[in-house]
This record gives sequence, structure tokens and C-alpha cells, in this order.
Amino acid sequence: MSADDVTVHPDRLLPADPSVRAIARELYGEMSGQGIVSPHGHVDPRLLLDDEPFRDPTSMFLTPDHYVTRLLHARGADLADLGVGRGPLDEGDARAAWRILAENWHAFAGTPVRFWLEDEFSRVFGIDHPLTPGTADAVYDTIATALPTPALRPRALFESFGIQVLATTDDPCDDLSAHAALAADSTLPGRVLPTFRPDRYLEPLRPDFVSLTDALGAAAGEDTGDYDGYIRALEARRRHFVEHGAVSADHSHADVGSTPLALDEARRIYREAREGAVREADATALRRHMLFEMARMSSEDGLVMTLHPGVHRDHHPASRERFGHDIGADIPRPISYVDDLAPLLAAFGTDPRFRIVLFTIDETAFSRELAPLAGFYPSVYVGAPWWFIDAPDAILRFRRAVSETVGYSRTSGFIDDTRAFCSIPARHDMARRLDAHHLACLVAEHRMSIGDAARIARTLPTEQPSHVFRLDGASA
Repeated sequence: MSADDVTVHPDRLLPADPSVRAIARELYGEMSGQGIVSPHGHVDPRLLLDDEPFRDPTSMFLTPDHYVTRLLHARGADLADLGVGRGPLDEGDARAAWRILAENWHAFAGTPVRFWLEDEFSRVFGIDHPLTPGTADAVYDTIATALPTPALRPRALFESFGIQVLATTDDPCDDLSAHAALAADSTLPGRVLPTFRPDRYLEPLRPDFVSLTDALGAAAGEDTGDYDGYIRALEARRRHFVEHGAVSADHSHADVGSTPLALDEARRIYREAREGAVREADATALRRHMLFEMARMSSEDGLVMTLHPGVHRDHHPASRERFGHDIGADIPRPISYVDDLAPLLAAFGTDPRFRIVLFTIDETAFSRELAPLAGFYPSVYVGAPWWFIDAPDAILRFRRAVSETVGYSRTSGFIDDTRAFCSIPARHDMARRLDAHHLACLVAEHRMSIGDAARIARTLPTEQPSHVFRLDGASA
């Protein structure tokens, strides 16, 4: 391979030691041909419903992917110049944004972002030369010329990627008409499922809490002027999601406090929040109470509860005001699970109807808190590394930190958590290679037989997430 050849290597991410690599190749072979189950992500379902060609390389690879835009921003690029918050770019602006990526391509060396993009460039578009300022326009033209072809429309890619299940993330007030249309379309080879995401409706300190709860009531046909109607509205919208195929409810707050309130106290705080007179401590107490209520509802309607807390959202206020949310300005912070989840797990942790997946971006929590919780409570599973730690070294650390306590059956399966549709197969392939790497090392150290490793390898890509998220019909 020449210095300028970026064709993806067949042994990428496998162990360097030739004898261990041979084992990893065998184990990877058990996984590589399986389809993709993606139980949590942020692809817009209308992408598949409309099935319009991707507009240009920038809108396909750059603008929607905050993994890409955040590092470019850190290097001095204006997010507006990358297309963030602007809607469709014209040809000149899209090409200019692409040139910014090319000028900074070297800064992504060694990052999973570069790994994913080179995988996509090579496998989807056959590009085997590096992206540089000198090749930026040629690479752009190669991709842009291919995008209108039938094989690269969203539905064709959905099929060629082998996607069996793709879960989106949806507002509780969404009518889910796009999902209904996709579910009724027998030509789509996989399932596209909504996910109930109620976060902003559970935060009483939000300045728009009244308008949000009013909208929730309107969508549910309930009067949310009081707490009891608010609860009925949330239950009704969850039922609406279940009727449209949802299998999970996703939650992300500052912490996972879950202490329930007395009913009269919850009613009082909700009333004061609606009046704009709620104290911060009371608002926090109500939000924690509502997380408990979400668990109670999950135990009744069967939606798998997923938690990924501990993020300072929109860390830079000026960027939020200018560009909106989800632009890559969210920063991790430490989080506690054992004490904060104690009330919730005391009530529902051994309930066979209840299931919860705990994610973190605080790596220290994997072995200290999450694995021990999943090693006792039948309802608890450890979520795969996501966001800042869905990277090669971190994924290997995750497996080493968790597997000694809970093995592999108490983990979630890989979660790609992506808005960038074309990156889905690259991300899942990365996870499979790293799982093969991890298992091969155990076999080489005589800590696991090759037979056990092969059996585990076969279950991890599709069987495990299908079980955890009840895609296989499992109720416990």
C-alpha cells in the first residue's frame, strides 16, 4: 500500500500479533455477514419515506454529523460555513464547506470519525486516494456524480447496508405519520421504528414548559392544566408510540435521580411550574419524580427504558442561540447511578415487565456501577459506549471493564447513535471488529475456548440487541 492509498485494510482494528489476528479473523467472520440492528439513532424517517437523492456530499457526510463539525469548529471553522442551522446549501457553499473539511482532514487522523469516513468513501464510492486541499474538488465531484444514481438513494442504501431495524428518536407530540407510511410499505426490506423521547416535557424549569405541556395535551386529547391530566397525556402518547411500533423510551437528563414524590406534592409543584413560580429545588424534585413515573409506565406498556445522562447540553450559549441544539457543543460530566437509581430499582428492578439500559460517557462508571447493577438486577443491561467513547480504544476498555462482571449477555449490543445515515454500516463494522479483537485476545490467553468465543461472536451483532430491545418478542 502506498503512502497515498487509503483503501480500507481488511485487518483494520484486529490485533497486531499475527497469531491472535488469525483468531480474530475467524471470529469476525462470524459477525461480518450479519444484518444491522440499530435500536437507537437520529436518522429522520422522512429520509427513507421521501427517498430523494442526497443533495450533495456536504449534506451527506458533513453538516448533519456533529462528530465532524465539532472538531472543525474547534479548529476555527464557523459552523455556519459548514451548513449548520442553514438548511440546504447552494452548490458554491456546499463545495466551500467540503474544502474546509479537506483543509482540516489531517486533524482527524487517529479518530473514529476519520475511520468511518474513509470506510464510507472507499466502500460506497470506491475512493482510494486521500482527501486533501488538492483533491477536495475531485473527491466532491466523484461523490456528487454518483449520488443521483438509483443505487445511492436512501432506500437502496438501506437495503445494501443490510439494515434490519432502524430506530429513530421522536418527539412525543409527533403524529408518526412518516412511520405509519413506512410500516405500510412492503417494499422496504427492514423495520423503521419510532422512539419516545420526552426529555423536554419533563423539565419544569424550561421557559417553554407551559407551551410544551399544552402541546402535549392537545396531541393526547387531554387537559394538561393539572398534574393528573399531564400524566394521562404522557401515558396516551406512549400508547400512540407503541401502536406505531416503538420498543423503547429514551431519557437524558442532568442526573438519574428517581425519588418519587407524594401525589399531593407532585400536583403542587406541577401547578407552580405552570404558573411560572416553581423553585429550582422543587423543579428538580419533580423531574426526578417523573423519571420514576417513566419507569412505572415502562413496566406497564413494555417500552424499554434507556438512560444516557451526565451531559452538559449546549455548553456554549451563544452557539445555541445562533444555531440551535445538537450541534456538538454538549460536554460530558461525572454521573452517579447506584444511589440515584436506588428508588427506581427498588420498585421495578426485579419486575419481569420492566427493562432498562444504562449508558454512560463516564468510563469509570462501567466497572464501578453499571456492571455490578446489571450483574444483579434482571431488568438492567449495560449500554454500549456511545458518543465520546464509541471509539476503538474505549470500546475495548468497555469490554474489558464489563465482561469480567456480567459477561456479554447483560450488554445492549452496539448503538450507533448517528444522524449521518451513511455512517451506520461503518460504525457497526468497527464494533464487530473490536469485539472480534477482544474475544480473540481471551482465546489466545486461554481464558476462553474458541467455541465459546465463536458462539458469543454470533450473538453480539443482531441477536443481543434484538433480545434487549424486545425486537424478538421477548417479555423478560
